[in-house]
Amino acid sequence: MTTVRLLEAEDWSLYRSVRLASLADSPEAFCSTLAREEAFTPDVWRERLSARNTYLAETADGPSSLVAVIPGEDGTAELVGMWVAPAARGRGVGDLLVRAALEWTTGRGLPELRLWVVEGNRRAERLYSRHGFTRTGATQPHRPGEKQFEMAHVLARP
Repeated sequence: MTTVRLLEAEDWSLYRSVRLASLADSPEAFCSTLAREEAFTPDVWRERLSARNTYLAETADGPSSLVAVIPGEDGTAELVGMWVAPAARGRGVGDLLVRAALEWTTGRGLPELRLWVVEGNRRAERLYSRHGFTRTGATQPHRPGEKQFEMAHVLARP
């Protein structure tokens, strides 16, 4: 059985361990690096959890997967830092995390949840598409020679 829960600032050590695992496993998916985040102090990890709404998925094997939702300055929300551990992939964990992000966004009355996907990450695009996300047409650079495309899920019209 998989459970999903919202992390609190005092969960910083657990968050750190799963986040670092995500950067080690899938460095190409993130705009940060393992070396950069290994250097973060406990205060930085606590601050991140206070500034974001970070959900942790736990399977029978223990803590495994993360997603965060941050409110945007434009009155929407953004899904960031999504990662599912290799052992949890294909078991619906990603779906649970996306649902948690959508529920958080809906619960705050925000009209839209947006996210960025690295070009070529078809598995991620399929996951988000299953939950009603569509490409917006916006793109941005990711790493040299790579780009990301934006997807959005419109929850309500203002």
